[in-house]
Amino acid sequence: MLLRSDILTEADGEAVAVENAEGAGICLFVCEHASRRMPERAGNLGLDSDALVSHIAWDPGALEVAKRLSVMLDGTLVHQRFSRLVYDCNRPPESPAAMPEKSEIYDIPGNHGLTVAERYARTAALYVPFHDRISGILAARKVSGRPSVIVTVHSFTPVYLGRQRDVEIGILHDDDSRLADGMLDAARGGPYRVERNEPYGPKDGVTHSLRLHGLPDGHLNVMIEVRNDLIRDEVGQQVVADYLAQLLRSALEALSS
Repeated sequence: MLLRSDILTEADGEAVAVENAEGAGICLFVCEHASRRMPERAGNLGLDSDALVSHIAWDPGALEVAKRLSVMLDGTLVHQRFSRLVYDCNRPPESPAAMPEKSEIYDIPGNHGLTVAERYARTAALYVPFHDRISGILAARKVSGRPSVIVTVHSFTPVYLGRQRDVEIGILHDDDSRLADGMLDAARGGPYRVERNEPYGPKDGVTHSLRLHGLPDGHLNVMIEVRNDLIRDEVGQQVVADYLAQLLRSALEALSS
């Protein structure tokens, strides 16, 4: 049986990172799939090096875009420090996708046959601290009368299960579409192919963070998906971040008028 302390060693450090904690902007940026790093004691989960650097382990480019948005909009950023293969923080503990046995074409041997105790240990070590940190930030802002807008930042692979994806940026929402609607309005006629709830949507279980932190208190919220070939280098990351910041500003301005 693995206890919480057995998963993350002192050398691993914290499960979650916070940047620009004192940011004055209303946006709270969240990046659940920021890192492909594996905790020391998790090993490689039986995967080879190609799988561990691929999109199944993380969202390439997403953290860099989120950091740029955090700077441009002076928003706090919360991001996960370990691979979603150990625990996907955009999934609830009861979901099989939280600790997937298979991702796209890759079988994940280290996630097969996990006991209840092992699943609990991963949840306690990775999921709980991550979402507790977000909840704490939102609660503190609420007490001070400060509004919060939740923006989660992701990337997706251009080819999935052999099929090319033409969408370039997805604007995703759950039951609350206010911010997504505004961003989609602002994106009309723009340089990218932007679509609603693509290449994933609520039916795929990807809006967990929005449902957990956005819907209960009525915070404006949105999930952004960027095709990762657009953000492979610093130039692409900055161009896309500039564009997304423009969409967010336009949408928030329209909602406040």
